[in-house]
Amino acid sequence: MSLSAAALSAAGSSPSPSPSPTAPSVPSLRDAHESATNAAGWVEENWSTWLAIGLRVLLIVVIAAVLRAVVRRAITKLIDRMNRTAGTMDGTALGGLLVNAERRRQRSQAIGSVLRSMASFVILGTAALMVLGTFQINLAPLLASAGVAGVAIGFGARNLVTDFLSGVFMILEDQYGVGDSIDAGVASGEVIEVGLRVTKLRGDNGEIWYVRNGEVKRIGNLSQGWSTAGVDVTVRSDEDLDRVKEAIAAVGERMSKEEPWNEMLWGPIEVLGLDSVLLDSMVVRVSAKTMPGKALTVERELRWRIKRSFDAAGIRIVGGPELPGQATEAADPTAGVAAPSAYASTVSPQSVAASPITPPSTTK
Repeated sequence: MSLSAAALSAAGSSPSPSPSPTAPSVPSLRDAHESATNAAGWVEENWSTWLAIGLRVLLIVVIAAVLRAVVRRAITKLIDRMNRTAGTMDGTALGGLLVNAERRRQRSQAIGSVLRSMASFVILGTAALMVLGTFQINLAPLLASAGVAGVAIGFGARNLVTDFLSGVFMILEDQYGVGDSIDAGVASGEVIEVGLRVTKLRGDNGEIWYVRNGEVKRIGNLSQGWSTAGVDVTVRSDEDLDRVKEAIAAVGERMSKEEPWNEMLWGPIEVLGLDSVLLDSMVVRVSAKTMPGKALTVERELRWRIKRSFDAAGIRIVGGPELPGQATEAADPTAGVAAPSAYASTVSPQSVAASPITPPSTTK
């Protein structure tokens, strides 16, 4: 055997080098054809399920959107009808609760906002749960997590939730509104803005109070329905009650015919009678039903007119000056002489201090 033949035989018997492990394997045409065939078969088997799920989701979304629009439109019409009904009642005793246009507007906006938000939350939340159920997602863990998160948020923001719920019920029950004068316990004044969380009041000195609705435990509304103006007239006990009553009745009759008092007075000015009788005075009670919030104004005008009427009629008021032509009781200058003991009791400490004091003599 020659050398070249031996070399060739040795080369043929040596092992062939192994392919590199990092070299990408190139799929053959047959493998690609098989993969495409499997994918097409899988799509063909599941396309009906996908189409059904898509149509169901689309139907849920469309129904939720249409239902939300219909409910919101119905709420808006309801609020507008409430405003029109309140507008027809203006100027009457029954409409005294909603005579303020700004109050009606803010109340309707607040009620409409709350109702629309609640409707949107319920409808959209239900639609979202139905969509997740369509994809066969287990909702039990999600609902449990949402419940725990809701409890935690409610516990941490309980003051905010309390304020919000109190504001909702306050607006729905129409406890007060813009323009009302209220006493909320923590503050009092005229309502200038009503919100779901905070109510703004303007105090008597012009200050603005921000009162959280959750802090209000009781409300005293001074502007709902009607108010009562009460005036106590104190005259001397020797005055003629018939003259006093006639003078007050004349004042009430003239006042009820003049503007703007004829609008503020919702009833006749009545003399209720004697409120109290003392040795030197008696109190006559005068009352009148007035427009809400106008009682103090009517009381001041009544006092002014009654005083002028009494002065013209010669009726004396306790504590006032004597009128011209009335007899006055002169002080007796000899009172001290006639009653030495009384005179001695009226000696002032200053006169005693001014008189010389002789020390008592002592005997040794």
